Amino acid sequence: MGVYKYIKEIWKKPQKNLGDLYKERLIEWSKQPSTVRIERPTRLDRARNLGYKPKTGFILVRQRVKKGGRQRPKFKAGRRSKHRRRKKIVHKNYQQIAEERANRKFKNCEVLNSYWVGNTGKISFYEVIMVDRNHPQILADKNLRNLAKKKGRTFRGLTSSGRRSSSKR
Repeated sequence: MGVYKYIKEIWKKPQKNLGDLYKERLIEWSKQPSTVRIERPTRLDRARNLGYKPKTGFILVRQRVKKGGRQRPKFKAGRRSKHRRRKKIVHKNYQQIAEERANRKFKNCEVLNSYWVGNTGKISFYEVIMVDRNHPQILADKNLRNLAKKKGRTFRGLTSSGRRSSSKR
C-alpha cells in the first residue's frame, strides 16, 4: 500500500485512530476565526485526490460552518397566509455553504474543490482548495486554465458539493 492509502485508512475513523490529537485540533480550530488560510492540507490524500498540487497559485482555506440555525425569526404579529413556515428549507449542504463563504473571502480566487476535516456537535470544518485566477503558473497549466476564465463556479453549483446538493431538489 502507498502512503495515501494509509492516510485514508486513518481518516476513516478519526476519533478512534487519531484520538486526542483530533480533539485538540478541533478545540484549537474552534477558537480561530471562521475562515483561516493554511499552509498545508490536513488530509493530504483527499486534497491530492481532488486536484491539489503543492505549487504556488493554490490556496488552502479551512472554513468553519455552524450546524443548524436554519430557522426564520419568530413572528411578532399578524396573519400569515398559507401558514408560512418558520423553518427554512435550504437546498444546500454545509460543504457548499463553506465553499461559498471561502470564495466571498478570497474574491480573486476560484474554488477547485473541498473536503471534510472534522466536526463537533455544533460546528463542521471543511478545507477548501482554491486557485488564484491571475497566477502565471495556473494560467500555464492546461487543466486549470479553464478555471481562471469563468468566475463563480461555487455560486453556480459547479463544484462537486454543488452538484450533489442540486440533485436533491
